[in-house]
Amino acid sequence: MLGFSLLCWPGMRSSLTFGLVPFGWIMASVCYCTLDPQPDKLHAMELHDLIRGLHEPADTKIVLFVADGLGGLPIEPNGKTELESARTPNLDALAREGACGLSIPVLPGITPGSGPGHLALFGYDPLRYRVGRGILEALGINFPVGPRDVAARGNFCSVDAAGLITDRRAGRPPTERCQAMCRLLQQVRVPDVEIFVEPVREHRFVAVFRGGSGHDLGDAVNDTDPQQTGHRPVAAKGADPNSEITARAVNAFVAEAARLLHDQAPTNMVTLRGFARYPKIDTMQEVYGLRAVAVAVYPMYRGLARLVGMEVADAGATLADQVETLRQLWHQYDFFFLHYKYTDSTGEDGNFAAKVEMIEHLDQELPKIRALDPDVLIVTGDHSTPSKLRSHSWHPVPTLLWSPTCRPDPVTEFGESYCLHGGLGQFRAKYLLPLAMAHARRLGKFGA
Repeated sequence: MLGFSLLCWPGMRSSLTFGLVPFGWIMASVCYCTLDPQPDKLHAMELHDLIRGLHEPADTKIVLFVADGLGGLPIEPNGKTELESARTPNLDALAREGACGLSIPVLPGITPGSGPGHLALFGYDPLRYRVGRGILEALGINFPVGPRDVAARGNFCSVDAAGLITDRRAGRPPTERCQAMCRLLQQVRVPDVEIFVEPVREHRFVAVFRGGSGHDLGDAVNDTDPQQTGHRPVAAKGADPNSEITARAVNAFVAEAARLLHDQAPTNMVTLRGFARYPKIDTMQEVYGLRAVAVAVYPMYRGLARLVGMEVADAGATLADQVETLRQLWHQYDFFFLHYKYTDSTGEDGNFAAKVEMIEHLDQELPKIRALDPDVLIVTGDHSTPSKLRSHSWHPVPTLLWSPTCRPDPVTEFGESYCLHGGLGQFRAKYLLPLAMAHARRLGKFGA
């Protein structure tokens, strides 16, 4: 990768760095300089500071349609990805009229979790706003997280007689099974730490550890999920004294959970990950001036939306329900986050054909969204989840931005190889929302 830096004059503490890649540019970092309240002193202006000073009211609508884990890989060399294999006449029509590119959720080569991936799409730098998955799951089910709490995302998993994990998701049990197993775990007691266990969906649950008087809990605790089968759950360890208190409580909880679930195969063990306290994050209203609403089914994504100050709608159970909710709320908000999970879950299951089918199902709902006449419509993913890898990956994510003010590019179909030639190039995902706001005529001019 070639690069150059636009260096600052003496006293300026920021620089602008670009990387040259085939068919596009990656903007590696950007700060803007302005005068400090102290005379003759300059300071760096962060992206959010810039946007706060530029955003303007407008009667325009932005739709961000996130197909979770959208990006993929061919199964065979020189083959097509899941997106390229799907029949998507509506996405292709949008691609011909709009602008396409490839977004990088964090940095090149970094595989993102769903939290960082979505925060970037909401216009928050995931390297600055690091949020554990536990707090997102807890917020997603409306658990009242307090200042003494550390939340973790829990998975029911399957283990064999030797204690080795055979299925990290326990075969994706029905939610009713998850609820029953959580009732068992609610019996667990640990000295000096109060534990709350609440079901989420399928194999997922939330565990919240609340410290008592004189037992402040830290969240610098490793995940107990080894992220692969054939291994035992990992013992929790704390990186500092307060986190070590949390780790001891976690290990005691997991040991008691193993005893209670011993005869409950396939949900006969648990893993915990994403330990986190409640962070303070400025809302999208405060930063971007947007009245935002989330139309998401899965709790974690509802939690992400709440974290950045979005209203969270009752989305129903299907994508058709979500689009109908979008229609009903159309005149109440400026920004609409529509989340679609099944492109990710089919990728994680390694089911190429099923992921193709889920993409085609998404495509069939697009005309209903276009009928609402949004000023900006974005279709992208929070990360790639290739069926070939059965997991999240570092590959850039196909991104489509449609607006009447788009500059035409040569893309005629929506897919990874086509997006390489798109007008958006390759860019960090945190810049997508400012770009959408510009097309929505919600950003003023910077400078004289």
